[in-house]
Amino acid sequence: MVRIHTLNISPALINSSCAWASDLEQLTELYNSPFTGAVTTRTATLDGFQEGPTHTVASSFLSILHNLILRQVAFANSDSNVTSINSYGYSPHPLSLYLAWVKVLLRSEDGPRKPFIISITSSDPAQLRRMMQDIQHLRMEHVDTPAQSFIAIELNTSCPNIPNAPPTGYAFPSLLPLLTVLREEYAKDPTLTIGLKLPPFVYRDQFNAVIDAIKGLCLLDDESGTVPACPIAFFTCTNTLGNSLLFAEQSTRLVHPMEGKEASPFAIPTGLGGLAGDALHALALGNVYTFSKILREAGHSSLGRISVIGVGGVTSKAAAERMREAGATVVGCATLLGKEGIRAFEIIGGEVA
Repeated sequence: MVRIHTLNISPALINSSCAWASDLEQLTELYNSPFTGAVTTRTATLDGFQEGPTHTVASSFLSILHNLILRQVAFANSDSNVTSINSYGYSPHPLSLYLAWVKVLLRSEDGPRKPFIISITSSDPAQLRRMMQDIQHLRMEHVDTPAQSFIAIELNTSCPNIPNAPPTGYAFPSLLPLLTVLREEYAKDPTLTIGLKLPPFVYRDQFNAVIDAIKGLCLLDDESGTVPACPIAFFTCTNTLGNSLLFAEQSTRLVHPMEGKEASPFAIPTGLGGLAGDALHALALGNVYTFSKILREAGHSSLGRISVIGVGGVTSKAAAERMREAGATVVGCATLLGKEGIRAFEIIGGEVA
């Protein structure tokens, strides 16, 4: 079992926020799997994100269920390389719907007892505060305790597929108004477990900008007045790599072109999208390793308590073991889930080949 602030995660394997955690049916399957230790929802906005026909995914596999997702993902043409590219954005469902679904699953009498990580995003501090307060209301209803919580919050700072809205995680100082909301809501209830989903970084100054911003969030412990308490309990590293391109001949088309539409030369309608799976694995490992090392060596007791959830190319048991060796305390996957369905977690857990 891994403990991240007030969450107990066992086994230490979860899904990351993705298109295959969009609706109640998918969340139920993830929740009921004995091979997942927690469930992450697809990233929600307050009122739902309106997706267009160009928000899509391409990949090398054929096991995607929903037509919209089929148009948003493509998988690379390879039996041995589990790589995908996608152009999907945030969930079309509003946060309120996810809260209703989580409530149903947590109250099911015959279901397991495992936590949900509710992934959210907003560019407006007032809206983010309302979303956090709505989640807190559900936590109070569910009677979360300091000893164990079943609901956490992940702020997604890293989707590369939103037009005219580059990932805020690449400009961390601009996140300060949102991070201030996280700090203020945490100060009201220090049992709240909060994390950040981060984009892939490629040079040291980017990592340092994150750490400097988090240091500025630390609060003085009410009891001693000296020990800083950090509102951030985990980093999810890493989201997809934007501005990536696969041509149609490199990928398996999951759907035929719409009638009357000429076939695109690209794997997904937008051409450019977020790269995931095996092609991202080395960079994701580097991000997990770098953050883990910085946090251990920070000389700051609160930063040392931040956990890293390793995501990116976790497509096998060996890949999961590499993530843990790099410093991840919990491992997450999405691309393999899109390819194999819920069986992905048995594969990563080493239960099936």
